[in-house]
Amino acid sequence: MLIAMIVAMDKEGYIGRKGELPWRLSTDIKRFKKITESDGNNAVIMGRKTWDSLPEKYKPLSRRLNIVMSRNSEWRDDGASNALYPGRAIEIAYSEGCEECWIIGGSKIYELFLDRVDEIHVTEVNTQKSGEVKFPKWDRKEWKQEIIERKMKNEYDDYDTIYSVWTKK
Repeated sequence: MLIAMIVAMDKEGYIGRKGELPWRLSTDIKRFKKITESDGNNAVIMGRKTWDSLPEKYKPLSRRLNIVMSRNSEWRDDGASNALYPGRAIEIAYSEGCEECWIIGGSKIYELFLDRVDEIHVTEVNTQKSGEVKFPKWDRKEWKQEIIERKMKNEYDDYDTIYSVWTKK
C-alpha cells in the first residue's frame, strides 16, 4: 500500500490560517480530489481539526475511506473511522484493502507520518506569510523532487503554483 502526503504550502511552509486554507486554488482542489480518489480503494488520514474544517456537504470525502486521528477515543462522526495513533490509522486502511493511503493534514498529523511516507505531493503557492500553521520541518536533501506542473494565477486560482512530487532517495 502506498502511503503518501499531499499538501499545499506557501514559500515559507504555511499551510493554514484560522482553521482554513489561506488561499483559493480551484485547480489544486480538483487535483487533490483526483489524486486522493484515484482509480482504487483509497484512504485519507487527517486530524480532527482538519475534519472539522471540511464543509458539511463534503463530509465524508467521497469515494475514500475517511480516517480521523483524535486523542479522544470517544470521538465519532458519520462517515469517519477514529484512530488514536498512526499505526492504527494504517491498520484501518490496510484492513479495508486500500491501495493508497493519503495523509492530508494538519500540521501535527503530517509530523506524525513524515517518516512513514513514500511520497510527498506538494503544491507550492507563490506567496509568503499567508498563515499561522506550518508544515513540519523536513530535510529535503533526503528527497528527490520532480516538478509536474506549473500553473499561473487565473480567475480560479489566487496565486501561481508549482506542483511537485518528492520521493525518498
